[in-house]
Amino acid sequence: MLRLTLAQMRRSLGRLVAAGVAIALGAAFVAATLVAGDVITRTGYDAITASYGDADLVVGQGDGLGEEELAAVRGTPGVSGADPVLIGFVQLALGARETGERVLATPSDPRLGTLEVVEGSAPAADDEIALPAATAERLGAEVGDVLGVSWTELSQDAATEEPEELTAEVRLVGIVEDPAGAWSQYGGAGLATLASALRWTGVSSLEEAGAVRALVATEPGRADAVRAELEAALPAGTTVMTRDEAAAESVEEIGDGGNVLVMVALGFAAVALLVAALVIANTFQVLVAQRARTLALLRCVGARRGQLRASVLLEAAILGIGASLAGLLLGVGLAQAALSVLSRMDLGVPLPSTVSITPAVVLLPLLIGTTVTVLAALVPARVATRVPPIAALRPVDAPTLRAGTGRVRLAFSLLLTIGGVAMLLGGVALATAGVGVDAMLPLLVGVLGGAASFVGILLGAVLWIPRVVSAVGALLRRVGPTTRLAAANTIRNPRRTAATSTALLIGVTLVAMMSTGAASARVSLARELDERYPVDLVVGSASAEGQVPADVRRDVADVPGIEHVAEVRQVSVRVDDRSTGDTTVQAYVLDDETARAVLEDETLVDALLDGRSVLPSWVDVQGTAPMSFTDPAGGEDGPVVDVPVVARGVADSYLTAAAAEDLGARAGTTVLFASVASGADAGAVLSAVRDTLGDAEVWVESAAAQRESDENVIDTLLAVVLGLLAVAVVIALIGVANTLSLSVIERRRESATLRAIGLSRRGLRWMLAVEGMLIAGVGAALGVGLGLLYGWAGAATVFGTTGDLRLAVPWSDLGIVLAVALLAGLVASVLPGRSAARTPPVAALAVD
Repeated sequence: MLRLTLAQMRRSLGRLVAAGVAIALGAAFVAATLVAGDVITRTGYDAITASYGDADLVVGQGDGLGEEELAAVRGTPGVSGADPVLIGFVQLALGARETGERVLATPSDPRLGTLEVVEGSAPAADDEIALPAATAERLGAEVGDVLGVSWTELSQDAATEEPEELTAEVRLVGIVEDPAGAWSQYGGAGLATLASALRWTGVSSLEEAGAVRALVATEPGRADAVRAELEAALPAGTTVMTRDEAAAESVEEIGDGGNVLVMVALGFAAVALLVAALVIANTFQVLVAQRARTLALLRCVGARRGQLRASVLLEAAILGIGASLAGLLLGVGLAQAALSVLSRMDLGVPLPSTVSITPAVVLLPLLIGTTVTVLAALVPARVATRVPPIAALRPVDAPTLRAGTGRVRLAFSLLLTIGGVAMLLGGVALATAGVGVDAMLPLLVGVLGGAASFVGILLGAVLWIPRVVSAVGALLRRVGPTTRLAAANTIRNPRRTAATSTALLIGVTLVAMMSTGAASARVSLARELDERYPVDLVVGSASAEGQVPADVRRDVADVPGIEHVAEVRQVSVRVDDRSTGDTTVQAYVLDDETARAVLEDETLVDALLDGRSVLPSWVDVQGTAPMSFTDPAGGEDGPVVDVPVVARGVADSYLTAAAAEDLGARAGTTVLFASVASGADAGAVLSAVRDTLGDAEVWVESAAAQRESDENVIDTLLAVVLGLLAVAVVIALIGVANTLSLSVIERRRESATLRAIGLSRRGLRWMLAVEGMLIAGVGAALGVGLGLLYGWAGAATVFGTTGDLRLAVPWSDLGIVLAVALLAGLVASVLPGRSAARTPPVAALAVD
C-alpha cells in the first residue's frame, strides 16, 4: 500500500500543491510566532541582565533594603562596592522646554554601572546631572548648561499635610547612553548622585524609596565566599544570587507579557490552520471521489477497508510532513529576514543578530501541520471505505446533503448561534447599562457569545451558504447563458462550495471585525477627547501676571498648520452647587465667533450659541445656577446672577460673553485657543509651536496631538492584526483556486460538450471566472456583514461602559476587502480556465 500511495501522490501531485501551500503557510505562521516569542524572551533577559551591569552578586529583600542592610553588605570582607537598584524621576526644564527623566545613582564601582558616559563626566555632586543625548536634545541643552529641576516632596503624614512642590538648579555635566538597552522600557535614563535621586523622587531614605535589590561587586575570586557570608549575615528572607540567576528570576516574573503576545499570535496561526484544514478537506474529498474506480478495484482484489483508510491517511501524513517542513523553513527564514532588518533600525532595544532554533520551533510546526492535515483527511478517508466494491465501480456522484445529518447539524448550529447571539447582546446590554458592573464582565460575556455564535454559523454553513450562492446566482442568470452555467456549477457540489466560501468567510469576518472595531474606537476616542478637551491647542502664561504677551499670539498664528488663534479670558467664578454648596471654578469666556472658530465639540458650541454656559458634570447644577465673579487679587466680588447653564463631560468651564458681562467678570488671565487645520500633523504642529515660542514664559498643551497619538496607536495595532489575518485570507483564496482547478478536472466531459455545441474558449474561461468571483464574492460579502456586526458589538462592549459609544463603518476598508476578494476570484480562474480551454473537444470527450 505504501508504493501504491506514493504512486497515487505522484499522479495527483499538481492537485496537492494548493493544499500543500495552505498548510505550509499555516506552519510558517506557527514557526515565525515561536521564533518571535523566543526573541522577545531573549531580549527581555538581555535587558534585565544588562540592568545589573557587571555585578557579581544581586542581593534582594522583598520588604525593601534599608541603610543598615546596605551598610552591612558594604562592610562584608571581599566586597569592593555595593549600590541599591534605584530608579528615580525628576522633572527638568530649560527655558520654555520641559521634560521628565528617569535617573539612576552614580555607581560606586565601575562594574556596577549600566550607563556609559560618552561626553563630559559622571555627576559627583548633588547639583550635577548627566542625561541621555535624546533628552538633552529635547531640552536644547549642552554640557555645562544650568537646568531647572522640580519635584514633589512627599509628606510624612499625607493625611494632614499637603505635598510640597520644590525646585532647584543643576548643571548638566555629562551625556550618557545605554549601550545594552537596560532601561529602554523607560526610554533611557540619566545619572545623579544617590542623595539627589532620592530627593528628586520625593523620599529621604532607601526605606521610603522601596529599593528591594542591591548590586554587589566583589574582589577577584571572592564571589562564592562573599555570597556565603552575606547569606549568613543578612536577615531571614534576604536572597543572594548571581547576576544570571537574578535575571532568570525576573524574566520568569514578568514573562507573562511576552507569553500573552505569543499566545495572541498563535491564535491567529490557529485561524490560518483552520482555513487551511478546509482547503485540505476539499482537496482530499475530490481526490477520493476521482479514485473511486481504483479504490473499488483494490477492494475487489482483496484490499481491506482499513488498508484503504490507512492509504488515504498516509497520503495526508506525507503531505502534512512535507508541507510543514517547507513552512518551517519559510517561517524561520522570514523571521531571520525581519530580525536582520529590525536590527539595523534604531529601536532603542538591542536585538539578537540571529534567530534561535529550539526543539519547540522545529517540532511544533511539524506536529501541528501534520495533525491538521491528517484530521482534515479523516472524513474523506471514511468515505473511501463506505462504498461496496461493485457499487464503487460506477461513477461517484457529487456529495449530497443527507437529511438526517442536516437535521442534527441544523439543531446544533441553531443552538450555538441563537445562544451566542443572546450572550453577545447581553454583553452589550451590560456594558451600556454600566451600573455596578465590572468593566471586564461585559467584555467576557461578549467574547464568549461572539465565539459561540460564530462557531454555530460555521457549523451550519454547509446548509445555508449554498442557498445564498444559489440566490445570488439566480440574479445573475439573466446576464447570459455563460453566466447561468457558472451560477449552476457553483451549487452542483454544495459541500465544496460551502467549504470554500466558509474558508474565505472566516478570514474576511475577522478582518472586517477588526477594521470596524478600530474605526469605532477612533471615532469614540476622538469624540471623547473633543468633548473633554474641545480646543486643539492651548497656550497659557507661566509668569506670575498670567497674561500671554501680544507677540506670542502673532508667532502662534504664523506657525504652519494653525488655522485660527483667539485670545480668551479666564475668570474665577463661584457657583452654587446643589450638593456641596459654593464651588469656585476657572471659566473661559467665549463669544459666538470665537466658539465657532476654535471649539471642536459641536454640542458645546451649540450650547454657547444658545446662551447657555457650560460647566463640568461634577458640578451639580440644572437649568440655571446662581453665580458670582470672584477677584483672585482680592478685589470686590461681583453680584450673584442666575446664569443659564448645562453640565457636560468637559474638563473646564465655559461662560458666554453675555454671562460674563452680567457677572461683571472683567479681570482675569488670558490664554490662547488655537485650532489645527484639517489634515495637518497635530504632533508636528505642537512641536513647531513650542520651537517658535522658544524662551517665552508660556506653556503649551495640545488635545489634537493626544488624539492623533491615540489614533496612531490604534492604526499600528490594526495594521499588525490585519497583517496576521491576511495569511488566513490568502489561504482561503488559494482554496478558491483549488476548488476551480478540481472542478475543471471533474467536468472535462461537460466542458468538451459545451465546446462541441459552440461555446468558445473565451466563453468557457468567462464561465469559470464568474464561478470563481461568485464563490469568493459571496464568502467575502457575508464575511463583511458578519464582521460589521461583530465589530459593532465589540465596540459596544468596550466603550459602552464609558457612556461615549460611537459606531462607525470603515467603508474604504470594507470596499477594499470586497474588491480584493472579487479580483482574487477572477485571478484564481485564470489557470483553470486556460486548462479547460486548451483541451480539444474530441480529446476531452475521450477522457475516461
